[in-house]
Amino acid sequence: MEAREKNEHPLSLKVMRLTRPSLFSSMVVTCEQGDVPGHLFTNDLKKDLTAVTGSETLAVGQFLLLPQSFGNLYLGETFSSYVCVQNNSSVTVKDVAVKSDLQTSSQKVSLSAIRAPQELQPRHTVDEVIHHEVTELGTHILVCEVSYTSTAGLAKSFRKFFKIQVLNPLNVKTNFYNAESDDVYLEAQVQNMTAGPICLEKVQLESSTAFTVRSLNQVNGRSVFGSVNVVQPQACRQFLYCLSPKPSLASATNIGKLDIVWRSNLGERGRLQTSQLQRMIPEYRDVRITVIELPNMVYIEEPFTFTCKLFNTSGRKMELTLNLHTTTPCNLVWADISGKLLGTLEAAASKELTLTAVPLATGLHNISGIQLKDSLNKKTYDYDELAQVFVVQKPVAQ
Repeated sequence: MEAREKNEHPLSLKVMRLTRPSLFSSMVVTCEQGDVPGHLFTNDLKKDLTAVTGSETLAVGQFLLLPQSFGNLYLGETFSSYVCVQNNSSVTVKDVAVKSDLQTSSQKVSLSAIRAPQELQPRHTVDEVIHHEVTELGTHILVCEVSYTSTAGLAKSFRKFFKIQVLNPLNVKTNFYNAESDDVYLEAQVQNMTAGPICLEKVQLESSTAFTVRSLNQVNGRSVFGSVNVVQPQACRQFLYCLSPKPSLASATNIGKLDIVWRSNLGERGRLQTSQLQRMIPEYRDVRITVIELPNMVYIEEPFTFTCKLFNTSGRKMELTLNLHTTTPCNLVWADISGKLLGTLEAAASKELTLTAVPLATGLHNISGIQLKDSLNKKTYDYDELAQVFVVQKPVAQ
């Protein structure tokens, strides 16, 4: 972009954004010679700079197209621009200085302040390359101010404004799942909102000090998306992480933040960090049951055992009795004594419990029908769909 006032100032200001070219695909439009346009379309294709001589009617591929304007910026990219002031007059100009600022809706960032030598001769220039990592969405105004001393000894200046629109490159959605084991599973959906394909170079969860994080996006040490994770416009990628709370920090709400690095189709780098992610702490009842050991697969009509852990989260002592009920449909029946006394469970204490059941049908079935009764506080707690077990037919021996 060029800003110059010939009648008032001997200097001209040029501001050019430094960016890589884009990919352009030529559009081939032809018709039969007997049609009304005749050779009009073919002659037009021969004049096209992107056409290959002798193959004008073939779309041979993509070409590099130089930037035609400032264009749009995406959040997380680095804005680079070349600022140049040239003396277009026939006289020497003194004390030339250029100041560049970037204004947003919330702040003003000083990018550079350059000063020419004592005198700027005719046809000479003073220039600089400025860089700024974009951290805000919305409209940005690049303000370039040029000041100098005229031949009459008067201090003069002029300013030019260049508007830049900063868009959101990614749409990030998160979902939290609280497991019974206190682990937290985070699902992150990353959608490409740019106009072209991007390569997700890194999507990493930086957990808070209350958690240790484990990525579930690799199989045998390799990414499930392959060595190059290319995401087309409007396409989405889903990432899964498991966070384990450190001892005594199971009630922490601050999860951490996602750090995402991507590159455009011509290698321009962008980086985006989300704000601190917060999860909702699940509300537990006075007695919490967690399954700590359960077979992955059991055989029909054969008893299997699993182990639970009881936690007293009420803050008071309990006297517990275990009752077992058969639910409808009757896919599992209990092979344990119902009405069994479990004894006293002090506040904040825990106790392990082993139960036995017999599956009556194949398939994936819920373990339900567990009831705990507190005789001291006259309260009853029912637990359904505590866990799931896969039941199969036992193979016949050959």
